[in-house]
Amino acid sequence: MAGVLIAGCTSPKTPPVTATPTAKPTVTHAPTSAVPTTVPPAKTIISTAFADGRFTTLVAAIQVTKLDDALSGSGPFTVFAPTDDAFKKLPNVSVQALFKYPQGQLKQILLYHVVPGKYMASDVVKLTTLKTLKGDNLTINATKDTVYVNDAKIIITDIETDNGVIHVIDSVLVTGLPLR
Repeated sequence: MAGVLIAGCTSPKTPPVTATPTAKPTVTHAPTSAVPTTVPPAKTIISTAFADGRFTTLVAAIQVTKLDDALSGSGPFTVFAPTDDAFKKLPNVSVQALFKYPQGQLKQILLYHVVPGKYMASDVVKLTTLKTLKGDNLTINATKDTVYVNDAKIIITDIETDNGVIHVIDSVLVTGLPLR
């Protein structure tokens, strides 16, 4: 009997293997703030034109005439924006003279480039005229491949901003004002 007891002690019983459930992985998310800590600056017509780099003369003219606050407002506006190259087409004396008296002809010329409302290219091509902030009409002439505003060719369309849209033109729009 002692042998049975010793034999029973020397051969240990292996406990039964039982599967233990594995815990499901927990997904943790980084905490998010309901309110952003910084608000991105508005992308206005003025800030867009300034950042672009092709409109330095236009931006300077808008600033000297003090129209920058208005064109940074809620709008919406459509701006037919002449590039620096477009301003170079004007006689040099004229550009210098315009900047000497910014509240005169220069301001009127700028107001002639701005239309209240947001008119995308798909809207512009359906129109024949648009009334400007100056109070005069622009003539729209759309051909199969080209759109003109008066005699200026639209070379880039639909630069969207928070307060409107910019269409780039290749000439400065002048309405019946002799440039000197």
